[in-house]
Amino acid sequence: MADTKREIERKYALPERSMAGGSGSEPPGRSLLPDLTKVRAVSAVTHEGVTELDAVYHDTPDLRLTADSLTLRRRTGGADEGWHLKFPVGAGVRDEIQAPLSDTLPDELAALVRSRVRSAELTPVVRLRTARDLRLLVDGAGRTLAEVAVDSVRAERLPAGGGTADWTEIEVELADDGDPALLDAVEKVLRKAGVRPASAASKLARALAETAPAGGKRARAASKRAPATAGDHVLAYLREQAAAIVSYDPAVRRDLPDSVHQLRVATRRMRSAFRTYKKVLDREVTRPIGAELKWLAGELGVDRDQEVLAERLAERVSAHDTTLLLGPVHARLRIWDAAGRTDARARTLGVLDSARYLRLLDSVEALLADPPLLDGAGRKPAKALPRAIVKDYDRLAGRVEHALALAPGEERDLALHDARKAAKRVRYAAEAARPALGKPAKRFSTRMKAVQGVLGDHQDSVVARDALRDLAIQAHAAGESAFTWGLLYGEEEARAADRERELPRVWRQSAKRRLRTALAG
Repeated sequence: MADTKREIERKYALPERSMAGGSGSEPPGRSLLPDLTKVRAVSAVTHEGVTELDAVYHDTPDLRLTADSLTLRRRTGGADEGWHLKFPVGAGVRDEIQAPLSDTLPDELAALVRSRVRSAELTPVVRLRTARDLRLLVDGAGRTLAEVAVDSVRAERLPAGGGTADWTEIEVELADDGDPALLDAVEKVLRKAGVRPASAASKLARALAETAPAGGKRARAASKRAPATAGDHVLAYLREQAAAIVSYDPAVRRDLPDSVHQLRVATRRMRSAFRTYKKVLDREVTRPIGAELKWLAGELGVDRDQEVLAERLAERVSAHDTTLLLGPVHARLRIWDAAGRTDARARTLGVLDSARYLRLLDSVEALLADPPLLDGAGRKPAKALPRAIVKDYDRLAGRVEHALALAPGEERDLALHDARKAAKRVRYAAEAARPALGKPAKRFSTRMKAVQGVLGDHQDSVVARDALRDLAIQAHAAGESAFTWGLLYGEEEARAADRERELPRVWRQSAKRRLRTALAG
């Protein structure tokens, strides 16, 4: 089984004058470090000796993992030898997934890089042999506050016979549950001694840069040209969604909070953009990909809908005094949720491991590499984008008016659900255009989000009532009181009615013509 560790560290390059080292009587690396007991809260610096580390880093031939700041290595030596996969979290912060040492990449780690690697081969790209001279910063109670390592590194480009590089650097890693302010204090002391933050984000990044073949081909730099046409803006938005899908895939596999929701949103935004901006991208090409995105969102929805529904019902139950909770209400809700979550998660992971899903990722990548642009793509965004947004708005307006004209009941519930989906599409359309249209697009998307919120809460109430009815039936069959489930059902009916009464007011505020005319300047 793989373990996860949150790594908070900073790296420092040594000044040239420090590279020669000190006297042979000193422990290795001591002359490279200032007196760190000057750091507040540090009472002692203990020397842990030197450890030899041997790490082979793996990536695709075109360095897909490196491009997204991921590192995958197999390392021997040290207390944590094994396979390590690191995901960036923030500046100087990474999540390290560790798996036991083996000859081949463990399946669990292979799954976490699959959205990036897909059918490409993972091969050794760099070998790093490091002599790590380790010290612990300890407080007055003997607790370890941080580790400070002076690493003497020998890098070799793979396959064998590639370039080599040597350097020495300092790593300062915060102990578990440590105070990040300690890193600031350590850095202050290091800077006074002439030590500066490293320019490379990782050893791998520096090794790749310094062992690059002389005269070898360099990767083509991405264009820095600011989006100018409608097509530029739509493609930039689509690339953001594609990157989000790839990025949230391993987060879903790790069961991180909100990850399923964010992955599903990215698929919906991409599909929505295909449909909204059909004068920019050829629908004959995007339609099949959109159909597969719809399939993916639907499969992810099983997991996400269960999560949302369980949270809603738990909140409703917790809001009541225990005198109204007749029978084992909490226990039955937990059993119902656990069964639903287990089935939903297994289904989600099955989808992410499917060949169909990987083909979809390949299709999206191919489309963005060679986009099927139409004449509308070359038009000015101030004209083409508002026109597409307003067309989606007109579609929403028709659905809202149709729903409000119906009598309360199942038919109206379905019509309001259709309006909700239309509101989401208009909101996404405005969000996609925001970099080009600025504040008017932001204001418009905010108003559409308000409409979507009312309609969404109404739909959640409809779904919750179905679940409450099932829970009442299960309770009754088990000889339990169904009173509480009936009480909650009635409250959800009232909540839905409140949303239906609220909708006309929210819609009037969102349907003001000035909001739409402002989009075109």
